[in-house]
Amino acid sequence: MLITDLPVHHTLVSRIQDKGFTELTEVQEKTILPALLGKDIIASSKTGSGKTLAFLIPVVHRLLTQKALSRQDPRVLILAPTRELAKQVFGEAKWLCQKKNLATALVVGGDNYNDQAKALRRNPHIIVGTPGRIADHLEDKSFFINGLEMLIFDEADRMLDLGFAKAISLINNKADHRKRQTMLFSATMDHVELNMVLDKLLKAPVRVAIGSATAEHTDITQTLYFAESIEHKDALLCDQLENNTYNQAIVFTATRDDAERISTLLETALPKRSSKPLRGDYAQSKRSLVMNEFARGQFDILVTTDVASRGLDLSKVGLVINYDMPKHPEEYIHRIGRTGRAGNRGAAVSFVGKRDWQSFTALKAQLAYPLEPQQHETLASKFTGIKHKPVKPKKAVKAKKGDADAADKPVKKTQRVRTMTGDDIGHMPMRKKPRNTDESED
Repeated sequence: MLITDLPVHHTLVSRIQDKGFTELTEVQEKTILPALLGKDIIASSKTGSGKTLAFLIPVVHRLLTQKALSRQDPRVLILAPTRELAKQVFGEAKWLCQKKNLATALVVGGDNYNDQAKALRRNPHIIVGTPGRIADHLEDKSFFINGLEMLIFDEADRMLDLGFAKAISLINNKADHRKRQTMLFSATMDHVELNMVLDKLLKAPVRVAIGSATAEHTDITQTLYFAESIEHKDALLCDQLENNTYNQAIVFTATRDDAERISTLLETALPKRSSKPLRGDYAQSKRSLVMNEFARGQFDILVTTDVASRGLDLSKVGLVINYDMPKHPEEYIHRIGRTGRAGNRGAAVSFVGKRDWQSFTALKAQLAYPLEPQQHETLASKFTGIKHKPVKPKKAVKAKKGDADAADKPVKKTQRVRTMTGDDIGHMPMRKKPRNTDESED
């Protein structure tokens, strides 16, 4: 379906075409039309399929063509699980709203709270933020959402994983407008806690599922190598970053300290490439600076924890390396989804050591396609996996000679005395205190 076939405001169509988009993706085609009719939406599809525009196009169209239900309250609230994803969605929303007299605001943790409160008092039409900081402002009455028209959850499963269930419930209860439209988008929908709260968030939703999150991503080549130690992983990492063809690469690690160490290692081992670390404990200003520099192509390799695993649309990333396997299978899907986006080809390489084996077996059980680690051609590993030994049945314990006679004897049971029933329990010996006798009585 062509962008020009959409029944949306003409200025919105021209704006999208200016960015080079001519055809709708599958998830956009199946969600935009019911969203334009005001239906609640539950949609899941693989990463890089265009979910952000799938909800932003109906949002901007509504703001351009319909009158507001409230004069002061924001009309649209978009929630994202992380600051980085919220900032990316905010950038897309701001770009679509340019020259349309529509105000947008970004409300995430780490930014100045008082500045955010001032921005919220200016009554922006669209607010993009993280659930925790939005809930804080609602409790402090920085703004109100009783008249909210559209509530959108991007990567709702990740919000629940990060412990935002209470904040989501508060936001849902505050935005109690009977005409509110709710849309929920995610790459994965196989989430027990999410399925439990769907009935509270949405009303008679249209369900859209494009493929399976565990199905093989045809645009991404996946390779796994055995690794026996940290030093071996370092050698494999340098080999892959030196011999693969890519514009930019992301290396995912399990710990913040490894992000720093590996970035320093790559600066020495690969002098022709530049790298920087990104840690979750960085100040928001520093995190934003690193991500903006990487998005603009100012350095080649980003070494990070799972801070950058979700939602970020980085078109130049051609290689993703899992230095450590993620603990949860869904995080693997999101990590490798940073490449192979919007029809581009990408490669994902993972290192599987002894400590990664449990995570690998959990991933293998969930994926709908075979995935096995292999030996590197020149950097072979002594570790080749953990094979579970079959459990031997326990042997019957032979009884000793004296035990046979003891087994035949009846076991004497001791009857407990019921002290609360008042029954007579017989004579009980009592020790009397000796009586003092006075000689005068004799």
